Amino acid sequence: MKALVTGATGFTGSHLVKALRQRGAEVVCLVRPSSPRSRLATESVQFVTGDIGDRAALQTAMDGVDVVFHTAAYVELGIVNAAAMAQVNIAGTRAVVETVQAMGVPKLVYCSTIGVYGDTQGKAVDETFVRTQKDFSSAYDRTKYEAQQLVDLAAAAGLDAVSVMPSGIFGADDPHFGPVLKTFLRGKLKLWAGGDRITGIVHVDDLVEAMLLAASKSPPGAHYIISAGDLTTREMFAIVGREAGLNLPAEAPRWLVRLVGNLLDPVGRLLSWQPPLSRERVHYLYDRCVRVDATKARTELGWQPRSPEVVLQQIARALQSELG
Repeated sequence: MKALVTGATGFTGSHLVKALRQRGAEVVCLVRPSSPRSRLATESVQFVTGDIGDRAALQTAMDGVDVVFHTAAYVELGIVNAAAMAQVNIAGTRAVVETVQAMGVPKLVYCSTIGVYGDTQGKAVDETFVRTQKDFSSAYDRTKYEAQQLVDLAAAAGLDAVSVMPSGIFGADDPHFGPVLKTFLRGKLKLWAGGDRITGIVHVDDLVEAMLLAASKSPPGAHYIISAGDLTTREMFAIVGREAGLNLPAEAPRWLVRLVGNLLDPVGRLLSWQPPLSRERVHYLYDRCVRVDATKARTELGWQPRSPEVVLQQIARALQSELG
């Protein structure tokens, strides 16, 4: 099998590339000129240089491939460049989809997000759920929703495309929650906000396994929620803390977090700075709750992820070993 991976140097993409190589696949990686390739330094792959919207580069990268895994995305909350995010997440996905169609690639696997379902207000939903939230909680939420519509329209027109909707993606090299856990394991995280926030959890390697299963087993146009279950942030810290013998960080008062977010938001926008708290990030901490049910992936694909508790335990041990 020959596969193209977009976003190959990122967190999810690099784990996917390694899994494909372990299975003997020939792998082509579309990478931006500025993207560091350190995650793939030991992998024997073909690199094609170009931005996700570069159709000439996409055509070169898709030559002779059997499947395209589209994982490239601009992922960020808070103070973001919404136009740049739309260029990557929407226009980039359009370029990928249309090039797949033009090149006659047999299969497209799109890495979406449970965010496309909008705020479910704590209700656990499956793939049949119809979004009820009328607005969008963030530019990321909006751009990934619009990108999903492009993939679905192409699938309805005959493209063999499958979409996987992961929840929070975790791993020892996770660029988002990983640094927080490292700070906690060093004993330096004394205060945290949003301990009651519920997060769906999937290990990055289990997500990769789901994508590979979807590539080989899914019917055209299928959607699969990919989540092993959910935990509150407090529960996550408790699991990691037990592994390391650490107490939970104290919970910051909600009123104070909201106040700081409101104060830092305009400063961040004025200075083009990403503050640790902003109105959007506070909204995600306290006001928005997306919960999902991944039964379909388990039953139709035979997907068997590790539990959220095991995910956190394994990450804690890996980070402890890394920190010495």
